Amino acid sequence: MDKNKSSDALDEIPTFNVDNIQNNTRIINYSRTFMSIIGGVIAGILGINGLTGIVFYFLVMAITTAGLAAKTEFSVHSYFDSWNRIVFDGILGGLMSFVLFWTFAYDMVHIF
Repeated sequence: MDKNKSSDALDEIPTFNVDNIQNNTRIINYSRTFMSIIGGVIAGILGINGLTGIVFYFLVMAITTAGLAAKTEFSVHSYFDSWNRIVFDGILGGLMSFVLFWTFAYDMVHIF
């Protein structure tokens, strides 16, 4: 009986292809960077300034996370090893791009 029990336990262990997880993580980072740039341009055009812009950034990242989860049909464990990959990876990495395009668009529309 122990032999069957151990083989069942081996069948339940999830296996992942490292190349696929790396590719999926790369796609998440590209998506977050793209959405950071788009969000920064929109925030600049709308004239958002101060802490409201930072809140806007995290709102854009929350929408991006929801979109990525919807793209996986909310079956994140089929594509990643944990929810943390889709929720937290790359959020702060896109902040600098957001600020750059936010200030650029704000200056172009409201100052010049």
